[in-house]
Amino acid sequence: MSPAAPRRPFRRLLVGGVVVVAAAAVAACGADPVAPLPVQPPGESRPSPTPSANPAPTASPSRPPPTSRRPIAAPPARTTARGTPRPPAPTSTAPTTSCQGAVRFDLPLAETELELLRSLCFATGAVLRIQGIGPGLVTVDRPELVSQHYEAGVVDIRFVRPGTVDVRIPKDAREHTITVVVR
Repeated sequence: MSPAAPRRPFRRLLVGGVVVVAAAAVAACGADPVAPLPVQPPGESRPSPTPSANPAPTASPSRPPPTSRRPIAAPPARTTARGTPRPPAPTSTAPTTSCQGAVRFDLPLAETELELLRSLCFATGAVLRIQGIGPGLVTVDRPELVSQHYEAGVVDIRFVRPGTVDVRIPKDAREHTITVVVR
């Protein structure tokens, strides 16, 4: 007989004991059985493990079967296209009615079409971060309302006072102006 042969019955006994103790702990806590997901049909069941691998805990006679305890929720009803008409979604060309807070707004010039970005609205303390531009190229018309800093191809414009600031950004031999309202 090999040295591993006496360990096999002990290992099975240990695993079986752990499973029985865990099942008894769950039963003692009074945990509710888990209902199937709403998308899973109530008659469909998952394959159970083999009885030799994990002994099944026995249910106490005082508890009702799990299916009589909670009804299974029906899947949500499908809606048709003839429901209540929705208001049209706002487009990017429509003026916005609210300002963003004191946020950092990243503007990567390599990925942004500046012709589509005409105006922004921020709270005092917000930062407009323009990425991918050389030093001294970004200008503002009201420098007393901003604090501007350049480092490694990135211009940070912090809006320190309320007002309206025109930010001019050169790109593709053309100067683009973004009007920023600061509240």
